[in-house]
Amino acid sequence: MEEQIGSFLKSLEVEKGYSVNTLIAYRNDLQQFLRFLREQSSGRTPVNSWSDVTKQDLVAFILYLKTEREYSSATVARKVAAVKSFFHYLLTDRFVQEDPSASLDSPKVRKYLPKAISKEEVDMLLAAPAGVESARGRRDRAILELLYATGMRVSEVVSLDVGDVDTASGTVRCVGKGGKERVIPIYDRAIRAVEDYLERARLQLLKKPDERALFLNHRGNRLTRQGLWLIIKRYVEQLGIKTPVTPHTLRHSFATHLLNGGADLRNVQELLGHANISTTQVYTQVSSDRLRSVYDQSHPRAK
Repeated sequence: MEEQIGSFLKSLEVEKGYSVNTLIAYRNDLQQFLRFLREQSSGRTPVNSWSDVTKQDLVAFILYLKTEREYSSATVARKVAAVKSFFHYLLTDRFVQEDPSASLDSPKVRKYLPKAISKEEVDMLLAAPAGVESARGRRDRAILELLYATGMRVSEVVSLDVGDVDTASGTVRCVGKGGKERVIPIYDRAIRAVEDYLERARLQLLKKPDERALFLNHRGNRLTRQGLWLIIKRYVEQLGIKTPVTPHTLRHSFATHLLNGGADLRNVQELLGHANISTTQVYTQVSSDRLRSVYDQSHPRAK
């Protein structure tokens, strides 16, 4: 059964060009479903192939995710979508004769507005590493400034190589979802933070001369998403900020503060790398015809 999961993931990678992070999420969801099937096999006919899976198994899995694991409706919906996509693949490639998920309704997802923190809280967070006179402190300051200056996703920040940041022109090149590349302007304070990190800190963290990653951990390897999250969590706890803050919070704050300052919705869409403008619209209740200024005129830290 694991072999079919592997074949499915390969098809997503080769035929649809899914990102590494998306493939990892699909793998984790399907492996969790397979573990559930095997753990629930006592007292019933064992599930030895995907043809043995019934709609009742799928309903039981959803109930397990909601009640025992207490996942949010959004997480449950994502996992169900992965399973449905997988069974569609199995049916198309004739690994199964029937699709037990065909008539399965996906859980309804409650839509929440992205959470942002205030400009004052952003200032506190960005200033937190300033008193840490070490390679890690300079790295952390560069990371936080870059996150808020660009609105990049966490995965995009940790994927940056040294050559992706052009401090001379004040821009950063990143590759987002679907392999789409975009170039984002950076305000002066963030540029200075990155330059300081490159000149005074990165070499102290570097273990391998040929390492291209921009941000390194204490082992000299590319910083991971989990590592970045722990960095932010540590500063939030030190500052006593009560508002829930995650690495994605700075992306939300970037967009919200820009739009509140009058930035054009289309410009913000391009900066965030959203494929659809409807995704960007959730950041504001103001009609798009009132959004008039561009990035370099309205960003709260641009000057």
